Amino acid sequence: MARSDLQCYIHPFGTLNPVKYVVVCTFFEGKILLSRHRERSTWETQGGHIEPEETALDAAKRELYEESGVKKAEFYPVCDYLGVNPPRQANGTVYLAVAEELGTLPHSEMAETALFDRLPENLTYPNVTPRLFGAAADILNSLK
Repeated sequence: MARSDLQCYIHPFGTLNPVKYVVVCTFFEGKILLSRHRERSTWETQGGHIEPEETALDAAKRELYEESGVKKAEFYPVCDYLGVNPPRQANGTVYLAVAEELGTLPHSEMAETALFDRLPENLTYPNVTPRLFGAAADILNSLK
């Protein structure tokens, strides 16, 4: 089920503190890598809560592995975001991950991963994912 009620507002990386969540926008060989949760038919980025003992980057690396199986990737800071789903809101940070090789998806809440040439229509967060991937793609393009 798409969560079209969630909105996000982008801020410069490192400006929203503290951050509670991390989002990873992952690319592999020029394609977008997304994951599908076992309880949904929609596609999403890798990411989740930052644990108390973790940095945001540590959480990004952990979540990328847990939700996609990618063990080796280069990470780049992208932006911070404010996620708003009235009356709740939470701060998060976004990383670009350029995966060097795909791994086997570990047993987790994710059912599968897939590579896409562009973002699919059926996104879990249709108002958020395109904005965050747009910002990540800008960083990716600047690396070339």
